[in-house]
Amino acid sequence: MQTTSGQWDSKRAHEIITEHAGMPGALIPMLHALQHAFGYIDKSAVTPIAAALNLSNADVHGVITFYHDFRDAPGGKHQLQVCGAEACQACGCRELMTHATEKLGVQPGETTPDGMFTLNTVYCLGNCALSPAISIDGRMYGKVDANRFDQLIDTCKAS
Repeated sequence: MQTTSGQWDSKRAHEIITEHAGMPGALIPMLHALQHAFGYIDKSAVTPIAAALNLSNADVHGVITFYHDFRDAPGGKHQLQVCGAEACQACGCRELMTHATEKLGVQPGETTPDGMFTLNTVYCLGNCALSPAISIDGRMYGKVDANRFDQLIDTCKAS
């Protein structure tokens, strides 16, 4: 997900938390709203979210870290996800991830030093018929090999 502002604003975060606090099942919509507004959910938001929803800090933190769409730190300009589920494993995602880490110079969960890419492994992108699959900024690509990966990365760098 592209960041909307990229800069955490505690006042605006409090407004978003308050706006969503009365909703049934508010935690996920609240986290999505914060993620959309800032591109990540700052660690300082855990306690106010927990207080607003009568949850523990551990509950809130657990949800943020469980779902791959939520980040707890700013990410790169481009969010790159490599599927690691069984179908993609059978079609070479491990080799693709090795290539990706070498090409980008980062490990899964890290952002390139130039701030262009954040690389992540996700369990399933739902594109099993076209394994191995990756997602760049929410756009799905299938049957990705090292050459296609390099082309996609180079296209992102050029834009």
